[in-house]
Amino acid sequence: MQQITLRPCPPFVFALPAAVFSAGDPYIRSFRRGVFRQLLDTGTGLVLADIRSTGTYDTPELSLSLSSDYGEGRANPQTAAEQVAAIFSTNDDLIPFYRAVAGDPVLSVLTARLRGVRVPVTPTVFEALTDSIIEQQFSLAAARSIKNRLIRATGKTLSLDNSVYYCYPGPSVLAKTTETTFRSCGLTIRKGEYIRDISRQVVAGELDIEGFRDYMDTEQIIDDLVKIRGIGRWTAELTILRGLHRPDAFPADDVGIRRFISEFYLSGRKITAAEARIFSERWGAWKGFAAYYLEVADHLGIDPAG
Repeated sequence: MQQITLRPCPPFVFALPAAVFSAGDPYIRSFRRGVFRQLLDTGTGLVLADIRSTGTYDTPELSLSLSSDYGEGRANPQTAAEQVAAIFSTNDDLIPFYRAVAGDPVLSVLTARLRGVRVPVTPTVFEALTDSIIEQQFSLAAARSIKNRLIRATGKTLSLDNSVYYCYPGPSVLAKTTETTFRSCGLTIRKGEYIRDISRQVVAGELDIEGFRDYMDTEQIIDDLVKIRGIGRWTAELTILRGLHRPDAFPADDVGIRRFISEFYLSGRKITAAEARIFSERWGAWKGFAAYYLEVADHLGIDPAG
């Protein structure tokens, strides 16, 4: 077992994001007794990462315990640490975001109540894109269940201490996944085709999803993503927010986000995607982060007027 320490940019809250996004299969991702656990693919081997907070809100520190059934040197601990840092957005400086929304009657309250909460990120853009396809026209709970079944059916595994842990499948695996397997996991034939076709393009070198990290313009990423079969603007924007961690990505077509705006700002009046997009302009380049804070507040039942 190897030990690594990460020191996030303060302020930093660990338990809340870890708990909110770890519901479901404990052999895929879990948060129990203050320890977040996830199996990571470092490219040279699988690593089971146990992460716990050993610092404070103002002086944060994360302790990583990395385990593998490979011999020393096979799995890359530094890559695992970088993935953990990305998942928990440890390098984010949230102060500019808080300053930008300080005049907002709702977010000024929510950012004070949720200060230090980070927007989580997937280890790869491919994972974010695949997740977003799975979530098309599904509730988050249903999509999470389907995703977990897909991971169990196709993901790499690591056996440790009489338990088997599962890792998110990469494009080389999903490129060969059959229609029968996709269907057994709860995906439609069409969604299975989208995921398999994109995976095949990535494997063939025809599509560089991770290369979108080098783009300066978020709209250009959206333009290129929507050219891919099965990808609309909502899927593209969700991928950019989760996989590329762009704070200006705002999935206005998301029913949940429109509901959050309606309930927090408009006394329940329903709005269209176009209206939500116009409304979000008040948050400028931070509109994606603003939407996430509204989502967390809704999940926790926080009333900014209370």
